[in-house]
Amino acid sequence: MTAMMDREAFEAALRQIGAERYHHLHPFQQMLQNGQLSREQVQAWALNRYYYQSQIPVKDSHILARLQTTELRREWRQRIIDHDGQEASEGQPAQRGGIEKWIALTDGVGLDRAYVESGAGILPGTRFAVDAYVHFVQEKTLLEAIASSLTELFSPNVIGTRVRGMLEHYDFISRETLAYFDKRPVQAKRDSDFALEYCLENARRPEEQEAVLNALRFKCHVLWAQLDALCFAYVAPGLTPADAWQPGTAEKENPRS
Repeated sequence: MTAMMDREAFEAALRQIGAERYHHLHPFQQMLQNGQLSREQVQAWALNRYYYQSQIPVKDSHILARLQTTELRREWRQRIIDHDGQEASEGQPAQRGGIEKWIALTDGVGLDRAYVESGAGILPGTRFAVDAYVHFVQEKTLLEAIASSLTELFSPNVIGTRVRGMLEHYDFISRETLAYFDKRPVQAKRDSDFALEYCLENARRPEEQEAVLNALRFKCHVLWAQLDALCFAYVAPGLTPADAWQPGTAEKENPRS
């Protein structure tokens, strides 16, 4: 890229990446929301996605440590609270975090909590993709690290479609099971509005704009690669690595049916 894009063209280029590359287009995602997965395949998705959820506050902590103003740190700190939760204090009620809500989801689909939290059954492809994301925000510029979060621009509408589809098609899923998603559209819009404005304002040279675009492409690849791993291991051809979770194992004694 040799010419500087104006603000409108730059934002349009970012949104085009989502239209072409966001993981709502992945076959596994389509199967999940259209009721085409077995209970065991949904369990595999919930288990592997937990590793991604667990690393989000780790990733955000790396970004927080690099922010140089009180205002920016306050803004970014809320992301960590959203996922880690917060104890009650000074008259404020406790806040259940996204990680705890995701554990409730894995409980709801019948997986053993201790096994989920151990990470023992995570697919290698999931682990490599998520770890690559954490390393990316550590190693790249702050602008690129923040830009990698811009996939949240595309998530609110996708979340609604996913939740409706799962509630309609899977009798082992309840609204309580999917409570993680209740606040995510609002949180994602708040976070993506901030990150988008930061990138539009701070990418001041063509090469910086290109770096932002590439960071968003990279994050889309991280999400896509996780679904590739699930699809290969549990859908077709169904070859699961020896150390990964196997259907029928590590389930709660009395799973919801």
